[in-house]
Amino acid sequence: MNLDVLAQVRPSARQLRWQRSGFHGFVHFGVNTVTDREWGTGHEDPAIFDPPDVDAGQWVDAMAAAGMGGVVLTAKHHDGFCLWPSAHTAHSVAASPWRGGRGDLVAEVATACAAAGLRFGIYLSPWDRADARYGTGRAYDDYFVAQLTELLTGYGEVFCVWLDGANGEGPDGRRQFHDWDRYHRVVRDLQPQAVIGVCGPDVRWCGNEAGHVRADEWSVVPHELLDAEYTASKSQQADDGRFSRRVRSDQEDLGSRDALAGYTGECVWYPAEVNTSIRPGWFHHPAQDDQVRSAGELFDLWRGAVGGNAGFLLNVPPTAQGRLAAPDVAALRGLGGLIAQHRAADHAAAATATVSSGDGSALAGEPAPERAPWRPDDDRPRLVLQFPGAFTCRSVDLWEDIASGQRIEEFSVVLHRDGREVWRGGAGVVGHLRMLDVPDVETDRIVVTLERFRARPALLGVRTVAGAARRRP
Repeated sequence: MNLDVLAQVRPSARQLRWQRSGFHGFVHFGVNTVTDREWGTGHEDPAIFDPPDVDAGQWVDAMAAAGMGGVVLTAKHHDGFCLWPSAHTAHSVAASPWRGGRGDLVAEVATACAAAGLRFGIYLSPWDRADARYGTGRAYDDYFVAQLTELLTGYGEVFCVWLDGANGEGPDGRRQFHDWDRYHRVVRDLQPQAVIGVCGPDVRWCGNEAGHVRADEWSVVPHELLDAEYTASKSQQADDGRFSRRVRSDQEDLGSRDALAGYTGECVWYPAEVNTSIRPGWFHHPAQDDQVRSAGELFDLWRGAVGGNAGFLLNVPPTAQGRLAAPDVAALRGLGGLIAQHRAADHAAAATATVSSGDGSALAGEPAPERAPWRPDDDRPRLVLQFPGAFTCRSVDLWEDIASGQRIEEFSVVLHRDGREVWRGGAGVVGHLRMLDVPDVETDRIVVTLERFRARPALLGVRTVAGAARRRP
């Protein structure tokens, strides 16, 4: 594979916005919340759905406090029950006593997101256990497209349409061969700025739902990974309740030189997303109130995903009453505090920066919209940060200018104190953001070297996080 060709693969404007946002919330809520199940049967009576205290504002505010940039609502899960009054089925909130049969939870969440400054997205399950047309081909596709059209035309701007391939029908059950291309065209026509994932061309499923991130997460990968049927075959196929702790990825290297050696096909920009839940299940179950992931564990997941060139989609399910449970709210608030601390502890602005070539004087800190990237032109570019005094460093974070492509394949970081080397580390790809752990080392000089790259690299920023490392509770 020609390295120059790989270096020229670039994100679309919608993908670039999504990667820069990085962290989003997922909300599973519906009849399963009432029945205390993960997968509904499709035969639930809509009359059971009557949550007494739905507060979408509370959900969204808690997610904003965690640092999320958007929320994806499960408008319809596999049971087929619609959280909006769809004109194409009687299996919806319109047939329930909630809000006197006039409720529209999609509208309430979209309004709450707008009020909080968060973007709004929707998940519409392609598998529908309630509709008799599922498995019939075109008739079901027509139904699915009609519902997709309702959601994409009635609730303002949608930043993400999340589609999966879950199907627990078993070997003798119904199978729908979805017209994915048709679904994607509808989204492009009605919401051209929305990314489509994970059975879609914009955002790639990382391969598990446990929060696991590859050592090197490439955004430039073989075109074949766009195949929605391939992704669907690897999606959740059993209601076993263990998805959020199981790593099931057998492809740890998707885009390195070695992985692409001999590959003659096209490569595409297809960034990864890590999705998992704050609890063992997607839906709220009272018995799991003591199994909520701590703020520290969530921070580690966020750091691994967002700091490993991937998006992070964290599910937080409301209770049957209609509000997020206290343990979840506390964990989200704690997570937001840890993220804010990490960002605020940047010490790079105190340093004097010198580079081996080009102009890297503006690299210190998180990238600003107007900042030009550092584009060195030597074979082993080096950035030196000289600090006025020693400080304890716990992380070195790098941003690549992915608008120019993903080019950096390997970098090293060396910390010095009083003229001697005290720590050496490094990693592979950078991508949008790469966070490198440093084990509480005192330093007054940090040297970042770009060891390997596919074409002339472009670095946007460097953050050196000060303070003793956070210990996970």
